[in-house]
Order: sequence, then structure tokens, then C-alpha cells
Amino acid sequence: MENKTGCLVCGKELVYSKSPIDMVCFYCHETLPSQAKCKGGHFICDKCHSLDAFDLIETACIESWLEDPMELALSLMRNPAVKMHGPEHHFLVPAVLLTVYYNIKKDKAKKAQKIKLARKRAQNILGGFCGFYGDCGAAVGTGIFMSLVTEATPLSKKEWQLSNLMTSKSLQTIALHGGPRCCKRNTYLAIKEAVKFMNKELGVKIRLHQRIQCEFGPLNKECLNEKCSFNIPLLCDNSKMN
Repeated sequence: MENKTGCLVCGKELVYSKSPIDMVCFYCHETLPSQAKCKGGHFICDKCHSLDAFDLIETACIESWLEDPMELALSLMRNPAVKMHGPEHHFLVPAVLLTVYYNIKKDKAKKAQKIKLARKRAQNILGGFCGFYGDCGAAVGTGIFMSLVTEATPLSKKEWQLSNLMTSKSLQTIALHGGPRCCKRNTYLAIKEAVKFMNKELGVKIRLHQRIQCEFGPLNKECLNEKCSFNIPLLCDNSKMN
């Protein structure tokens, strides 16, 4: 489902106008003249088209106005820069959660600051952390998020507790789902747990897609298929797999 020939956001076919038209980049929101957009209306500027996964996540989240973390996560994971598996998901989870949290708070300056800090922290979580260290990076990502919004330190009391509880709840849900690892599945699970935790502990009401329909199964050789709670028939639209 890496959209190598179509739209990086949705995989739909690109269409070209006869002359340049001012368009807003889906990721950075910069307005630029272009003759190409997809049938769904998405335009990606050349700068964002060439970003690596960490740069893409940081840029897109800082500029995003979305208030649904799953919608934002899916738009990022559809980009070929974000691979099927990889440590970029350890940053994607807290970045998406911070984006939504501060978008609701209407605090763009603090959002940018916290996302940059999340990137620094997430880059310390190695690839394969789930299997080699027994602690999925997506779960750690929810703890990073909670630490940043509560400004926890090793000497904090309530903030320290909330940060560790957040990680533990995400990790338990991920672990109970069973292996082998799937960075997409674990991202969904971690975000869902974080939303529930935010609603309860921080009083922040977050809207999620009613039902997550995973699009990435064909890219995952170890996919659990029908044993995965996100494997819902016809979630994988063949038109997006080209």
C-alpha cells in the first residue's frame, strides 16, 4: 500500500491541469503553484514529498489542525516515507497525540515545542524494542506524550504516576493482543488507549473514527489477518495497493 505512483495521502490517481494553480500542501499547508493534484484533491509540495519519516511527521503535525489522532496517524502512515515497521512509529504516536491535544487547547506555539521534544525522546527508542526489551515503542510513545503535557520529571508525583500509568495501560493492551509485532496495529492500540486515558485523567474529549479499518495488511508478512481486531473485510481497498 505504499503509494508510489499515486497520491501519497490516499493513493488515488494524479490529475494534471493545463496551467499552474495555487494549491495548499496537505502536509505543510504552504500555498504553491502546481499542475498536479490527486482525484481526491490532495496536493503534496516537492519539499514534503522528499522528507524522511521523522521530518515528515514533525512538519505535518506542527502544521496540522486535525483533532482526530487516528485520522492524522493514518494520513502519515500512508506516506511511503513511513515504512510498514520501524522506529518512526515511536515518534508518530506522541507527535499525533500532542498535535490533537494542543489543537484542542488552541496553543500552536506550545505544540511545536512539545513535538520537537517528543522527537528527541523518541529517537532514543531503538528499533525492535518490543521484542528485545519487552516494551513496545508505541506504548512508550504514549508515556512520552503524557510526560510532556504534564511536564513530568523523575521527581514529580502525580505527573510521574500518570506518565507511567499511561505507558503501562498501552503496553498491556498491546501485549494482550499478542505477537508477532505489527507497528500499525500497535499504533492503533496505543492511540486508542491514550484517548481513553486523556478523557478520564485530563478531561480532554477526543473524537476517534468509530471503527479502525486497517489498510496495511498486504504489506505485513506476519499479519495476523482475521485474528487482528482491525482486520475488517474490505478494509484493504485494492485500488490503494498499486
